Amino acid sequence: MTASTVTTTILLTALVLLVLITLLKAVRIIPQARAGIVERLGKYHTTLNPGFHVTVPFIDRVLPLIDLREQVVSFPAQSVITEDNLVVGIDTVVYFQVTDPKAATYEITNYIHAVDELTSATLRNVVGGLNLEETLTSRDQINSELRGVLDSTTGRWGIRVSRVDIKEIQPPHSIQDSMEKQMRAERDRRAAILTAEGQKQSQILTAEGDSRAAILRAEGEKQSQILTAEGDAKAAILRADGEAQAIQKVFHAIHASNPSQKLLTYQYLQTLPKLAEGDANKLWFIPTELGDALRGIGNAFSPLGNEGTSETEEESAPITPPSSPLVDTPVIRVTPEDLNPNLDKLDSGVEIPQEGELPTGESAEGTGPHTPDA
Repeated sequence: MTASTVTTTILLTALVLLVLITLLKAVRIIPQARAGIVERLGKYHTTLNPGFHVTVPFIDRVLPLIDLREQVVSFPAQSVITEDNLVVGIDTVVYFQVTDPKAATYEITNYIHAVDELTSATLRNVVGGLNLEETLTSRDQINSELRGVLDSTTGRWGIRVSRVDIKEIQPPHSIQDSMEKQMRAERDRRAAILTAEGQKQSQILTAEGDSRAAILRAEGEKQSQILTAEGDAKAAILRADGEAQAIQKVFHAIHASNPSQKLLTYQYLQTLPKLAEGDANKLWFIPTELGDALRGIGNAFSPLGNEGTSETEEESAPITPPSSPLVDTPVIRVTPEDLNPNLDKLDSGVEIPQEGELPTGESAEGTGPHTPDA
């Protein structure tokens, strides 16, 4: 092989490699959600969308691809002074998306750094007009104001800010301690109020229940007493009717049997011991009719010849009311001694005779009924 042949082979190999490299540099494939800026001879030429593209080698230059998806950037805490001169640290999160790759490339040097600085400046302006309490309770208002300002400013950069969130607000430690004490006191106050309300409601319900129970109990006792009284009244009426019927039957039976005077006297004497029955009976008086009863018993047990008629005839004879009393009732007269009672008399009504004196019938007339001798 001659030297010329070797040289030709090397040149052909170099030419083939150059063609391959040129073809590789001319062909560009852009992935989805990406965009490429093509500069021809240092000047903007076109924007490459996702897909297959062919450029002119050594003339066209493709800049780094731009991400067209929505991006989330969390910025560090920014020191912000509130209206009441308190320094708080605020962390923000910005959601944005590149809508114009050409503007994002040629209108701003670093759009992420620009968004960070713009967010800090806007946050200081918004929070500077609010006090600490409003800052802590007005996050939605701050987010909406930040989004409005950032979206209007970054629109010419080919960026659309979709959302801005305040991630954390850090007040000073002394303020945090005071807020914790305040919140603790507020919770204690609410707990005390709720406890008092619960106790009040419980006492009201208990009182209402007791009142209702007392009313129902009184109504029940009233109905019970009414029913008991009605029952007692009906029982008394029935008992009185029964006693009246019994008395009426006894009355008719006595009159129908036509008892003799001796039988009535005997029943009368049997009733007398019942007057002394009972432990509480300490004093009892003998009726004046006892003499008549004893006289009748004496006549009943006397010989038959003394009466002039037989017992059989006397029982068979009808009973006629006497024209004059069987026994003369003694006349009780009030004497001067009765007007001046003696203190030596006992509660039994019997006068204790003095020494040398004998009890007489006239002195006993004032103390009780006198029973004549049978």
